[in-house]
Amino acid sequence: MVSAALDLASEAAGATLDVQGVSHRFVLHNEILPVLHDITLRAEPGSFVALLGASGCGKSTLLRLCAGLDRPRRGRLQMDGEEITRPHPSRVIMFQDPTLFPWRTVWDNAALGLEARGELRHGRGRVDEVLSLVGLDNFRRAYPHQLSGGMAQRVSLARALVNDPRLLLLDEPLGKLDSLTRLTMQGELTRLWQQRGFTVLMVTHDVEEALLMAQRVIVFSERPARIRADLRVELPYPRRRDDPELLRLRHEALGLLGLEAIW
Repeated sequence: MVSAALDLASEAAGATLDVQGVSHRFVLHNEILPVLHDITLRAEPGSFVALLGASGCGKSTLLRLCAGLDRPRRGRLQMDGEEITRPHPSRVIMFQDPTLFPWRTVWDNAALGLEARGELRHGRGRVDEVLSLVGLDNFRRAYPHQLSGGMAQRVSLARALVNDPRLLLLDEPLGKLDSLTRLTMQGELTRLWQQRGFTVLMVTHDVEEALLMAQRVIVFSERPARIRADLRVELPYPRRRDDPELLRLRHEALGLLGLEAIW
């Protein structure tokens, strides 16, 4: 598994993501609903950035714009200097729900992206390597209904990694897992990011999760989201929940979110 991880790491490199003065709104029941206001941030190649804020503040909307699934009303988004105007295999988004096809095996679900692009014939070994990397060696022929929630998310992660993403967009991917599985998957995602070197932009409303996994935590205001703070987490991995610096950052983040009273 280690050798496969090293081989995969050499194939992928992180992208630079630039979000420049992005504002966005929706029209809901004939009324304008502002969602994002003048968001500017830059994610360096190979960095891990978390977007932290209350549910519904606009974090997932920004992630969809970065993926190219929607276009901003104002501002620009660029990856490596090129404007993001549509989805691309180099940018892969992973949602809270695994969204696996129930009639396809684990292997077939992981291979979906290669199959859609007509690259499966030469990429079968790639699917095997990635399933090994995420610990699903013995479940390649299993179906989604035979998997636990954590295993289903591993399939979703494998499906993303098969595409060799340079930018991995995570939309609360661990939000529906039980607490023990969530802790395990936090460690696994961090390990894969360190091995592979892709850039990560992760949406979460879990303060501790953001601080344990990310190098930077962007704290958003209530909707329409503005950037309140850009917290740097300069701690080695793996991180300890009782580290004094992590506890200090947790207190600061909760204060920025207006939740000092629960500390």
